[in-house]
Order: sequence, then structure tokens, then C-alpha cells
Amino acid sequence: MSSLIIRNGVIFNRGKCFESDIYIVNDRIEKIAPAIDIQADREIDAFGKWVIPGIIDDQVHFREPGLTHKADIESESRAAVAGGVTSFMEMPNTKPPTLTQELLEQKYQIAAQHSWANYSFFMGASNDNIEEVLKTDATKVCGIKVFMGSSTGNMLVDDEKALEQLFSKVDMLIATHCEDEKTIRENLEIYTKKSLEKLTAESHPLIRSIEACLLSSSKAVALAKKHNTRLHVLHISTKDELALFTNKIPLKEKRITAEACVHHLYFTSKDYLHLGNQIKCNPAIKEPEHAAALFPALLDDTLDIIATDHAPHTWQEKSLPYMEAPSGLPLVHHSLNMMLDFLWKGAISMEKIVEKMCHAPADCFRLVDRGYLDEGKFADLVIIDPTRSWMVNKANILYKCAWSPLEGMRMKGKVTVTVINGKVIYKDGVFDHQGCGQRLLFEG
Repeated sequence: MSSLIIRNGVIFNRGKCFESDIYIVNDRIEKIAPAIDIQADREIDAFGKWVIPGIIDDQVHFREPGLTHKADIESESRAAVAGGVTSFMEMPNTKPPTLTQELLEQKYQIAAQHSWANYSFFMGASNDNIEEVLKTDATKVCGIKVFMGSSTGNMLVDDEKALEQLFSKVDMLIATHCEDEKTIRENLEIYTKKSLEKLTAESHPLIRSIEACLLSSSKAVALAKKHNTRLHVLHISTKDELALFTNKIPLKEKRITAEACVHHLYFTSKDYLHLGNQIKCNPAIKEPEHAAALFPALLDDTLDIIATDHAPHTWQEKSLPYMEAPSGLPLVHHSLNMMLDFLWKGAISMEKIVEKMCHAPADCFRLVDRGYLDEGKFADLVIIDPTRSWMVNKANILYKCAWSPLEGMRMKGKVTVTVINGKVIYKDGVFDHQGCGQRLLFEG
């Protein structure tokens, strides 16, 4: 038996803020009380610091297997832990794509040995693997990923019959990337002909347009309503899509949910001028009016979750001309700080950040005993020094790709301790207990 006490912290949990101690035995929270008179194997004084549940990021690309020159499960989970992310759900567009149960299980085996954080992996869908998809265990896998737009490998699902089968037969959560492929191709042809010079990143939101997003999201929602499917629409990027979702019922009762990603809140099309391909991603970062509309939708619960879509590429790849540079940016280490930036500006409360980054992913995906600082839950928690200021630079970037679109930006608030399953995995820049992350389990 091992024990740990976090003393004197300011706890944010279930919409409340209060000072308390937290007593942890093995991998669970045993007791939360203002003053716990117990001796533990280890104590951490969190006086003047904030304590929150571990962040759950439901959308990351850690690139293993097959693309490990960009990232791998070890490197990116390590970066995640330093940013307060204690659990991640990783996408299937690896090499080869995760389209069979055997390939899916291979990822779990890699994570069991190398991940610093808790983990789950999406099973991928294609136009012709419905039999493999239906073998997926809903209690052990976070969901089925459907790319309804361009993707890596054999993962674009554009066959109407295949979509009908997926939405009618899959009884677990389906997560969708929604962009209409036909619209994107037509836009690309139009803007290629219009441009007298080579296209740049500033063309990206015109090619991967508002219409492309809305058409595809509308189709996914219509299919989900027709078949009563559990649908989670990833990375909403336009104000036009918001009408597809509701805030009229509690999250746990919703069959159709949606998320905002930090980069669609933090950046706008104006940032292409100085960041270029660094912020090229799918769906595209769009005009300021869209970010301005996404934020209120997040606050009023039309949008349910904050995630990253962490998608690293090498600097060499990102430095290629626009048409050749891949889409995606690394964010999992810095997502909390990006949201803290909004906190300091008065745009959001810490209680709401915790709800959207910790509680809501647990509720939406029906995670077993995670996402909350409650007695009996798994002891996944993060200690933050809200007064500490630091700058993002090459020396402290932990991504394998070794760059960030946030380089040179000053952040206020720093993760000082990350506890996962009762073990201090990260403290003041030092990592310990690799491989102590657990496979996430779900209510199904």
C-alpha cells in the first residue's frame, strides 16, 4: 500500500472552489477534507496553488506506429503530462491505419509499456471494414472514428451505404471529422485557377471552407438523429455549425455532442500572416467572427468539450510550400495555458475550464471513475502555480517535433505537479513512473 497527501490546496471541482487536503491510497482518492490528520508515505504542500482533476484530451495524434519521426506515444504523453493532461484518446490515422482489431490492440500494447498517461485509442472506420468495427468492445475502447473528409491512408468514409451501416449498427460513440470532400476539391480548383502566384496558408480557410464544414456536420447529425446514434462531432470551427447542437439538456443525456479545440478559439485567420503553415490544420482556423462565436457556445454548453487535436509534424515538413505542407499543430503540452490566457482576460472562469477539459470528457465518453476529484475516484490530479510566469521557447518544448506556434509567448500559470493513478509522475520538471498510466475503461 502507498499513500500520498496533498495539503492546503485550492481545489476546483464540480463547479466549486474550496481549500482542502486530499488523501490518496494506492490509485484512488480516499478522503477530501479541510484538515486530514493522517501521516502518509509522501506529502506535497500545495499552499497558494490550485488543484484540479487531470485533463482528459479526447483528440490527439501521437503518430505511432509508422510516423514516429514526427512523434510517438512516449514523447507526446510525456509532453501531455507536463501540461496537466492525465488521460488521452488517440486517433487511428497512423501507418498503417488502425482498421483492424489486431492493429488496435498493438497500440494498447505499446502504450502499456511506454505511455506516461492513461490512454485509449479510437478504432478507425473505412468504407469496407464494418465487420471489424462491430467487434470493438465499448467498455475498453473510447469510440469509432469516422473521417468524413480528407484523411491519411484508407480512412475517408464517403460511401453512403458504409455511412448508413456505421450509424445504424454501431452502438458505441462515433466521433467524426466533418468536412465535405467534394466542396474542398471544388474550392481548391477555383482558388488554384484564381491565384496568379502559388497558394499560401492564407488560402486554407477558403479552400477548407465554412460550407465544407457545415455540409458534412449537417450530414453526420442527420444520420445520428435518423438512427439514434451516439455522435461526437470533433473540432467545430464555424459559427454556422452551432445551430446543429443544443444546450437544452444535460450533457449526460445528450446523444449528439460537440467540441471546440483550443486553436480554433485562440487563433484566427489573421494569424496566418505571421504563422503561416504552423497553424495550417483541418478543419481550418477561420475568420475572427467564428472564434468569437465559438466561445459563447462553449460557455453556454452548446459546445461540450475543449480538446487539442494535437497533431505534430516536423519543422522541415511544415516549412514546405503551402500545398505540400501537412495539416496539424502540436498543442497537448500547452492547452491548459492557452485556456488560462482566456481566464486572465476574464473570458472564462477556472470552474468552467475544469468542467470543459476534465468533467465533460469523462461524462461524454462515459469514463469509469475519472474526471472528478471525488472520494473513490482514480487519483488523477494536477497542481498549478497560478502566479508563475514563463515563456514558451525551444528549451522547454517537449514535443518530439521540437517546435510550437506559441514560441516567444509569455504564459501565466504553470503545472508544477501531475499525479496519475496516485503516483507523482511529474514534479517541477522531473518525470518518474513511466508506464504507470492505465487503459481507460468505459461504461459502454
